Amino acid sequence: MAGALPPPDDAFEVTSLVRRFSAPVDVDPLLGPVFNEVAEVGWPEHLPKPTAFWCRILFGTPGFVGAPMRAHMLVHVQSPLRHEHFARWVELFVNTVDGGWTGVNAERVKEFAHGVARAHSQRILGTPVELDQEAGGLDIRD
Repeated sequence: MAGALPPPDDAFEVTSLVRRFSAPVDVDPLLGPVFNEVAEVGWPEHLPKPTAFWCRILFGTPGFVGAPMRAHMLVHVQSPLRHEHFARWVELFVNTVDGGWTGVNAERVKEFAHGVARAHSQRILGTPVELDQEAGGLDIRD
């Protein structure tokens, strides 16, 4: 991307971020099977949910309806999640943000993603994934 990177400061940029993030997740050897085979995510139908989630986090926009923890618990029952799944999710998310956006909201969304991974892993696995903030989530301790 030439020139200055934009901040994710509106719903259009958040939609772009979520779409760009879904592409590597879809084909990732660790996460792809979880999303595509276990959760059977239909990407076109699914993407509005995380877009609404991140818009609520960043801008306080109403409209997100869902129970992410419940959805992840149901996946875990079908195919046990591990700390590696949460760390990889953060890694891909941070790489996506860093590859296309800058500014205060870019940093906020990355920090919140780390918190989401820690909270979900704590609740589902009993211990939070330990993430290296600088590396985007690569310091995995199971």
